Amino acid sequence: MPKTADISLPDPSRWKALVFIALAQLMVVLDATIVNIALPHAQHDLGISEANKQWVITAYALAFGGLLLFGGRIADLWGRKRAFVVGLLGFAGASALGGAATGEAMLLGSRALQGAFGALLAPAALSLLAVMFTDAKERAKAFGIYGAIAGGGGAVGLILGGVLTEYLNWRWTFFVNIPFAIVAAAGAYFVIREPAGARNRSTLDIPGVVLSTLGLVSLVYGFTRAESDGWSDTTTVGLFVASALLLAAFVLTEAKVKSPLLPLRVLTERNRGGVYLSLGLAIIAMFGLFLFLTYYLQIVRGYSPVKTGFAFLPMIAGMITGSTQIGARLMTRVAPRLLMGPGFLVAGVGMLMLTQLDVGSSYAGLILPAQLLLGLGMGTAFMPAMSLATHGVRPEDAGVASAMVNTSQQVGGAIGTALLNTIAASATTAYITSHAAGATNQQLLQAQAMVHGYSSAIWWAVGILATAAAIALTLINTGRPGAGSVTAASGDGVEDEIKVPVVAH
Repeated sequence: MPKTADISLPDPSRWKALVFIALAQLMVVLDATIVNIALPHAQHDLGISEANKQWVITAYALAFGGLLLFGGRIADLWGRKRAFVVGLLGFAGASALGGAATGEAMLLGSRALQGAFGALLAPAALSLLAVMFTDAKERAKAFGIYGAIAGGGGAVGLILGGVLTEYLNWRWTFFVNIPFAIVAAAGAYFVIREPAGARNRSTLDIPGVVLSTLGLVSLVYGFTRAESDGWSDTTTVGLFVASALLLAAFVLTEAKVKSPLLPLRVLTERNRGGVYLSLGLAIIAMFGLFLFLTYYLQIVRGYSPVKTGFAFLPMIAGMITGSTQIGARLMTRVAPRLLMGPGFLVAGVGMLMLTQLDVGSSYAGLILPAQLLLGLGMGTAFMPAMSLATHGVRPEDAGVASAMVNTSQQVGGAIGTALLNTIAASATTAYITSHAAGATNQQLLQAQAMVHGYSSAIWWAVGILATAAAIALTLINTGRPGAGSVTAASGDGVEDEIKVPVVAH
């Protein structure tokens, strides 16, 4: 006999709550890229050495990626609303510290703090959506908006970073977070009402926290080191070995402890596993592209930071359209894999177009349509992925399930930047070596070599997106979400039926 748990009527303020959740998510995603454009100015003002400048990005990535699972578990323990508000206020404080930085140590410390509070905030935001929106049609709309922000926010960060750096000051790339955070925290405090009985009050799995944090930090830092010092560097190899051992020990620990940090049932369900894997691969391709297009437009084509930022608008428009108009409308009509698989393939076609980049490529004729296809495909795929990643989990597991989505994105971003940048650099060097003898214009040779490097790496990105599509079509086998009850395996061999009231539209 299935166990039945009646859920009360949906919160009447849930759509208002979505505004503040979306605002907070936008702030976190923006921060992953907004500082990139401001970095040269900050480096000059604070006297940061060339060797240490990468730490402005790396400190954030390590803290965010390493602490995500812990942040998701804290959200389950404290309650998502409390974790959400604390995460927002902490993020605002860390941003104020970064904007006021008087030296290298203060800036790097603020970036690590931003990452730590982001690791608390991001899983809380996604899990609040998971527990507040239970009707299939409403869930599709809510996750369509969230998916568009999660996918397109990085490109918005490039635009905002360019505008703030060019017309104000690099410090405003930090200060801009403060009003975002305060408005979202105040709105969340007064509007969000978390459903009762959704907390996980089990004792905290300290060994799991330590092993997962150290394992993820080693993994993210390993890829960061690989980009700067090479894949055969002793420290790089040591970090990858340490990461593999720590994460293996983490899985063994989670299988044995009474109250695991990450219950393995969250990972082993094939649909959620397929989402985490395919989403991580897609992010590898997308983050690498952000990097190459930014370099191409600024260095090869001579665009200003603001013009570069605005050049990414077609991708943002495509993502919003794909997520809210295609994904959200079709999600209740077709199985998720029929949105995710084709979505990644459409994005792959856009990526394939960009393999044809050369020094004088037309923006309107090549880059714009390629970005539109990339955005449409990614937006269409992200939307069901975000929803399915938390769909059917026990309410007390919503935080860690949400954290796994963010972890796959964060680790995917680190891998994408390091792996594709290394491939591009190797191809550039090989091109210069083979063409140097007959070159009459060294500046043109350098530009041609860079573009050759980018297109070589983009071919890899095409293959990665094709793999993501294959995984989504193979592993994800759930049918379209029903508008009535949602059935999910509880992990103990018994199916829990959650009766969701059907809301009239």
